[in-house]
Amino acid sequence: MHTLIISGGTIDTDFALDLLKKEKYDQIIGVDGALKFCKEQNIVPTRIVGDFDTLDPEILTWYQTNTQIEIRQFNPVKDATDTQIAIELAMELGSRKITLIGGTGTRLDHVLGNIQTLYLPFVKGIDCRIVDAHNRIRLVSGELHLKMTEQWGKYVSLIPFTTDVEGVDLIGFKYPLEKFSFTVLGTGSRGVSNEIAEEEAVIRIEKGIMILVESKD
Repeated sequence: MHTLIISGGTIDTDFALDLLKKEKYDQIIGVDGALKFCKEQNIVPTRIVGDFDTLDPEILTWYQTNTQIEIRQFNPVKDATDTQIAIELAMELGSRKITLIGGTGTRLDHVLGNIQTLYLPFVKGIDCRIVDAHNRIRLVSGELHLKMTEQWGKYVSLIPFTTDVEGVDLIGFKYPLEKFSFTVLGTGSRGVSNEIAEEEAVIRIEKGIMILVESKD
């Protein structure tokens, strides 16, 4: 099952609509302020969640009175963001792949929180990524193959998610590595702005988890 989560960050309309045309989603979860975007673009969520503190009350009322969509409303004083609640719902529904749009934007605290939340599906073996018009963000460990024809953008960056990441091999990259160890305490920006140099590149990680960001300007 592939679930699309539309959250309340910055959404590039053309990018989002193109994504909806290219991909088939079994579930679409609308999150709080993103319901304005959904309504304007005639996107019909299958589930709605949020505390709705950033949504025009008239829009929520419209969904309550004109649709049969399940709405889960939460108290604004809670221990999880609306996006985390949406990811947990997607997992509860049995999703094996989760794509999140509206997970980036001007609120860097929310962006960092959303990246942290990727860990919840990651440890259960669920493919979950945050995407926008310029970036694809996910967590990686073990071995991952990246094809040049399928990359999100020109740049590939690896940033430690766990405190230490050991035995990192980068094969087929402009800047290769062999058995390199990253640490959040001293590696700096060593893994930022690499590029795929061959038809297929390989990331191998012996121990730890990295944040993989594929980017374009």
